[in-house]
Amino acid sequence: MKITDVDVFQINPPLAARNADQKVRFSGIDTQTVYRVKTDNGIVGYGDSRGHHSLSESQIAALIDHSPVDFLGTDLRAGLVGACYDVVGKYLEVPAYKLIGPKVRDRVPVAAWTRPASPEDFAKELQRAVAEGYHLFKMHTCAHHCIFAQTRAAEEVLPPDFKIHYDLNHNRTLNSVLRIVHELEQSPVVGFIEDPHVPQDLDGWRLLRSQISLPILMHVPRLGGGPEILNGCADLLMIGEMGIGTSIRRGYAASEANLSTVVQLTGGTLCKAMAMHLAAAIPNVSHSVNLDDQYDDDVTGGRLEVSDGSTPVPEGPGLGVDVDEKRLEKLAARPKTELPRHVGILHLPDGTKWYTPSTPNVTNLTGFAEGNIRGIRSEVWHDDSEAFSQIYERVQKEGAFREIPSTDSE
Repeated sequence: MKITDVDVFQINPPLAARNADQKVRFSGIDTQTVYRVKTDNGIVGYGDSRGHHSLSESQIAALIDHSPVDFLGTDLRAGLVGACYDVVGKYLEVPAYKLIGPKVRDRVPVAAWTRPASPEDFAKELQRAVAEGYHLFKMHTCAHHCIFAQTRAAEEVLPPDFKIHYDLNHNRTLNSVLRIVHELEQSPVVGFIEDPHVPQDLDGWRLLRSQISLPILMHVPRLGGGPEILNGCADLLMIGEMGIGTSIRRGYAASEANLSTVVQLTGGTLCKAMAMHLAAAIPNVSHSVNLDDQYDDDVTGGRLEVSDGSTPVPEGPGLGVDVDEKRLEKLAARPKTELPRHVGILHLPDGTKWYTPSTPNVTNLTGFAEGNIRGIRSEVWHDDSEAFSQIYERVQKEGAFREIPSTDSE
C-alpha cells in the first residue's frame, strides 16, 4: 500500500449558534484543516486539526510512494498523522488505537471548552455543558475578567460532581500567583490548575505543588518532560498538541512515573476521534480536551457521543468516523467569519474605563499581573450608534485611552 495523493482543505465550519453575537471573542476558532490521504489500493484516510495549514509541493512529494505506515507515530501535523492512522486502520480493518498500544479503557472523560468569558457568560456555558452530559470544563483565565468572580458564578450553577479545569497561561511569577491558587483551592468546583507558573522555573513548580492540594497540570514541558517528571513539577502532563509521536512517548513515560496525562487535540470530530484512540491506549489519562462542542457543522456530519462525562472510543476501522465529501466541499467554500467593527471596554473596580481597539492588554495598561485586580471586567462594544462610531474612530487613531469617573460632589 502506497500513498498516491495528499489533499489539504482549509475549511471554515460555522460557530455554534449560541455564540453568534460573540464573534470577536471567538475570533480564529472557526478555522480547521482537513487532510485527505489516498492510496494505490483505493483506501482513503482523513484527519483534521484546528487552524489553517498547508503543505508545500516538496512536503507532499515526501509522502507520495511511501507506505502510510511510515508516518504512524511521527510528529507531522496531527491531522495528517491522523489521516495515516485512518488509512492503515481501514486497511487492516482495526480501530486506530490498536496501532498505538493495548487498549486500557473503553470510554474517555472529556471536557467542554470555551474562550475566556465574563462571569455571566461562563455560567451560561457551564450550564450548557452540564445539559450536554459533560462533567468537566476547561477555560483559559485572562487578565480582563476576574477569576474569583468567574469561580463564584460557577459555584452558583454547577452540580457537586462537576469540576473546572482552569488554564492560568504560564505567565506569572510565584509572587503573583500563590495567593490566587491558594484561594482557588478552597472552591469545590475547581478541579485542575494548568500552567500556574512560568515554565522554566522547575524549583518554583515543585514548591507550588508542595503547597497546594489541587492537581497541577503542565502543558508543554520546555525540557522535554523527563526533567520535569524527575523534579516532581506537576501531577499531570498534557499531551497531544506537540505531535502524536511525542505524545505517545511522553504519555507512557508519565504513566511509568505514576503521573496522569491530559490529551488535548483541538479541531473537529476527526481530531477528537484521534484523541480518543490515543487516550484508549495511554495509561493514566485523566481527561481529553477538544473543540468539537464549538461548531454547528462538521465534515463528518456530527459529533461523538458525550454522556455521563465521557465519550466512547470509536470501534470502527481507522478513526471510526466517516467523512461526507459534500460537506467537506461546502465547508471548504464557506468564507471565514467577518468580525464587526468593535471596541474593547475595560472596567476597573474604581469606575475607571479603558477604551481599546480590541481585547485590552491589562498588564500594560495597569502594571498588574493577570489575576491581581479583583473585580476587573471587560466587554466588547459594537453597534450602529454615533457614540460608538466616535469612540471607534478615536481608538483607531490614538490607541487605548482612559475615562476617569467624575469626583464632583453636589
